Amino acid sequence: MISKWAQRFYQMAVLVGSWSKDPSTQVGAVITKQNRIVSVGFNGYPHGISDSAMTDDREMKYLKTLHAEENAILFAKRDLDGCEIWVTHFPCPNCAAKIIQTGISSVHCPEQTQDFLSRWGEKIKISQEMFLQAGVKVNWLPIDDLDSDI
Repeated sequence: MISKWAQRFYQMAVLVGSWSKDPSTQVGAVITKQNRIVSVGFNGYPHGISDSAMTDDREMKYLKTLHAEENAILFAKRDLDGCEIWVTHFPCPNCAAKIIQTGISSVHCPEQTQDFLSRWGEKIKISQEMFLQAGVKVNWLPIDDLDSDI
């Protein structure tokens, strides 16, 4: 059973992710320190860049999009050493590098579905290895515990 704080921060990440305009994947991230929210982020285009799904193809969308973890790190505008990050999807290797570089000590993420693993399993393995080498703790949150009421 996960803690009430873990449920709250994960649910906050889901809520923040729902602000993304991406019709296919909405990702949220919440950075905390000692049970206080430091920053939040969701995936999307940078401020001032038109994010109309009608004008950009998939490849262009990937080039322009900031990931939720990147947005949360950039929005924090402070030292993140010793903070934790709560994410709706396991970080890609580029985001893992940024998480490591900022000094974030723990990543909390729901257990991944088979569908997600079939699509992103290789990148997840790379990120996991990076976190292991850097000493960043990965905490897999049981999916069944995340949906219960707080």
